[in-house]
Amino acid sequence: MTDYVKIEKGLGPEGRIAVVRFDRGDGINALSPEALRQLTAAARSFEDDSATSVVVLTGSSGAFSAGFDLKDTEGRSRKEMDLGTLRRHLKLGPRLTHAWQEMEQITIAAIEGFCVGGGVALAVALDFRIMGRDAHLRVPEIGLGMNMSWQSIPRMLHLMGPARTKQAVILADQRISADEAHEWRLVEEVVDPGHAFDAAMDLARKVAAQPPLSVAMTKLTVNRLAHALDDLASHMDVDQFALASLSEDHKEGVDAFLGRRKPRFKGR
Repeated sequence: MTDYVKIEKGLGPEGRIAVVRFDRGDGINALSPEALRQLTAAARSFEDDSATSVVVLTGSSGAFSAGFDLKDTEGRSRKEMDLGTLRRHLKLGPRLTHAWQEMEQITIAAIEGFCVGGGVALAVALDFRIMGRDAHLRVPEIGLGMNMSWQSIPRMLHLMGPARTKQAVILADQRISADEAHEWRLVEEVVDPGHAFDAAMDLARKVAAQPPLSVAMTKLTVNRLAHALDDLASHMDVDQFALASLSEDHKEGVDAFLGRRKPRFKGR
């Protein structure tokens, strides 16, 4: 099985920084089901790691992630699944973002190139995001006849507010530049192209120099307060995604994407 994720520990002050590198070597870093599983396992590998205070997640030099892999064989098999099997398979994404959000360590995303769909969902589950100035974000789910799930809507709402969240999600073809993402409060820092990882490591070193227990407890308090109602607000997003995936509009959206043409949605 191909290893898409590599973990390096023991970096920075007192060895308290770890780096998780996600790179499929395909230039786009699409999130296949197997990639989702490996990234989830990477997050969970830190559950009993008291020696690490900060985790930096980075993609390749040209892409953080292009989002869910619509061409992956396992992913495409969803259209043949019964509803029960589909619901279970669709939990791979929420399981990933929940694992990263619930990590005790401070998490920092270093984003270069593009970050699309599921890549955005993963990035907003982390504590901080740093972007190269020539990078961009995009949330294309609605343009594919789907809804944005993985509990991403409440996370984006906390960062940007309701209007910007609607703008980012509903206007599916809109590229959000790094400067716009910073203005919208979707990312915390924009740096020169190719320096997102360096800037993330600089921030990681500052965090790692702080008392580990106080940092972990503060993160837990802030997250519990900020996300207290998220499960209530988005507990149905997997089922909504499953329902949308059965629509004619979803089939049309995916066919149009793969055929490089403009979709024709009919609301059914």
